[in-house]
Amino acid sequence: MQVRKLLIGAAVAATAVLSACSSQQQPQAIGLAAGQQNTTSAATTSTATTTSSSAAATTPQTSSATTPPPTSKTTPKTTPDKPKTTPDKPAPPPPAPSSAPCSAAASACIRLSTNESWLMNNGQVVYGPVKITSGRAGYPTPTGTFHVLSKVKDYHSREFDNAPMPYSVFFVPGIAFHQGSLGVKSHGCIHLSMAAAQKYFGTLSVGDVVEVVR
Repeated sequence: MQVRKLLIGAAVAATAVLSACSSQQQPQAIGLAAGQQNTTSAATTSTATTTSSSAAATTPQTSSATTPPPTSKTTPKTTPDKPKTTPDKPAPPPPAPSSAPCSAAASACIRLSTNESWLMNNGQVVYGPVKITSGRAGYPTPTGTFHVLSKVKDYHSREFDNAPMPYSVFFVPGIAFHQGSLGVKSHGCIHLSMAAAQKYFGTLSVGDVVEVVR
């Protein structure tokens, strides 16, 4: 009986010791678990912070400046094309007059061999050549240098039966430029057409040089 009590007491004491050990070890385990949780939380927080920093570093910053609105282009006003006008073509220049076989002093030039005559000014031909007829056989037109002696618009030859000699310009006594037949030779005068006779009469003046060449 005494022994049984001792065994029960020993068992109770052992149980008490075990309870005390368990109560002492449990707080440490709890503390260890809490420490692990704190460490894990801190690591997680640190990782999140690092991730946030990396995201902030890699995220491009957007400019706060606002883009100006596009300007509207105005369409220029178009005017209808004016009809193109073709300028009048200039008249072709007159053919260059043929050269005259007389000197620059001559105002009138006569070439008997070709039955031609010219009006001249300072060596330049201003009219002609025009067709002429000159003196027939026995009444030759003299060659040489002469001067205008007189001008008679409505002259009649007393020597040759009062023959008309319109627009006469005399450069030798009895011999003149005048209007006459271009198909019949004269008695020494120079026959001209009506138009040419009027031109010579209106251009030549008393004293002007007349040259006659063969």
